[in-house]
Amino acid sequence: MTEIENAPIFPLRTILFPESKLPLRIFEPRYLDMVSQCMRENSEFGIILSRETNQPKMFETYNVGTMAKIVDWNQGNDGLLGLTTMGSQKFKLLTMTKQDDGLNIGQIERIDKEGEFKPTENFSYLISLLKAILDDINLYNDDEKKFDSASWVSFRFAEILPLKLEDKQKCLEIDDPIIRLNFLEPLIKMIRKNSQQ
Repeated sequence: MTEIENAPIFPLRTILFPESKLPLRIFEPRYLDMVSQCMRENSEFGIILSRETNQPKMFETYNVGTMAKIVDWNQGNDGLLGLTTMGSQKFKLLTMTKQDDGLNIGQIERIDKEGEFKPTENFSYLISLLKAILDDINLYNDDEKKFDSASWVSFRFAEILPLKLEDKQKCLEIDDPIIRLNFLEPLIKMIRKNSQQ
């Protein structure tokens, strides 16, 4: 039986994937309070994709997001708080309520981490492509790279490719890394073809 817990929720127009780093700039009082509590208690908060509804200025969120752990912070020259967060575990958002200060608190269920499947042989060219891309953009240290993990490889493609947010969200919601690679493969081929034209 999965445990249900409460966690602060930060709706954004971006997606955090497990083991991805996401820089944030914090200035709203409700989120500054949330960050100081998370740092004090060494706890996490949830990042979830928001979407605009038919009513202008009204937003709702998707149901699957990723828990964020604060791994670094700094005070910018502009006085804003800069954070580096690392995605830990996916979660399902069951309900959400708003505190008096405007902070969203979600009732969440953490989603079990994916098994350590190796990418199958037919994806070997994707591994080579990802190695070349990551060498080029210098986003991950060598000790963070896990090319023998289908989960890690598929999340990295979902993170760095110029996909529509809805496609990135779909990648997050897929629970099987091989199915995720199958979903991504035609999108990767299309992006490569367009870039070569």
